[in-house]
Amino acid sequence: MNRLLHITDFKEILKNYKPSEESQQLLKKVDLMLLIAPSSTGRNTIIRDLVHKGSFKFVVSDTTRYPRTNNGLLEQNGEHYWFKNELDVLEGLRKGMYLEAEIIHSQQVSGISMIELEKAHQTNLTAITDIDLGGIEAILKYKPDAKIVLLLPPTFEEWIKRIKGRGEMSESELSRRLSTALTIFNAGLKNNNFQIIINDNIDESVNHIQEIAKTSKVTKKNHKSIENIIKELIKDTTSYLGIK
Repeated sequence: MNRLLHITDFKEILKNYKPSEESQQLLKKVDLMLLIAPSSTGRNTIIRDLVHKGSFKFVVSDTTRYPRTNNGLLEQNGEHYWFKNELDVLEGLRKGMYLEAEIIHSQQVSGISMIELEKAHQTNLTAITDIDLGGIEAILKYKPDAKIVLLLPPTFEEWIKRIKGRGEMSESELSRRLSTALTIFNAGLKNNNFQIIINDNIDESVNHIQEIAKTSKVTKKNHKSIENIIKELIKDTTSYLGIK
């Protein structure tokens, strides 16, 4: 298990962290899209397709944790994350060279480096990355025009099928993922800044995201229908978890 050796230093610098003036100027020029999604909703597949089509660049986050093995394959540096030592990340934070960063489970620090955003800007591509709900507020503080896409499954039954189709999973791990998803579903009902896509077809979802990247407005396609789907997801997830 990872253990942060410099957790006190990280807490201190992240308490009032802000990007440098140079970084803030770069942020004004970068097109940035953030994807929020519960586990097993097709987020990684969609990002790969968008990058393959040539108008998006995946922003690889920095992390202080060690590479993990997923489905028998070891995570690769520069593909899944940039695996950095704590002192390098601390130095980057002190120089304001991150858009945001956060301490995760007191075990690691992960964040979006301005170096990755600069790469996207230099190639005239839309920077795209996945992010947890917790990082949204920090990003919007310095990048208020970032486009935020919330990706959701079409039904609870289809979603569970996708989750269990990825391999063996303990009931406690499934419950953890469903609990996290419940927070995301509720945020989808409350946040008017999210572009919401129900991913029942990968190609259609990819095309929809490409449309979103071209406009500065938040569009609400079939808003009432989407709202009903979210409410059903909340009801079914709550029932599965035994929450009253």
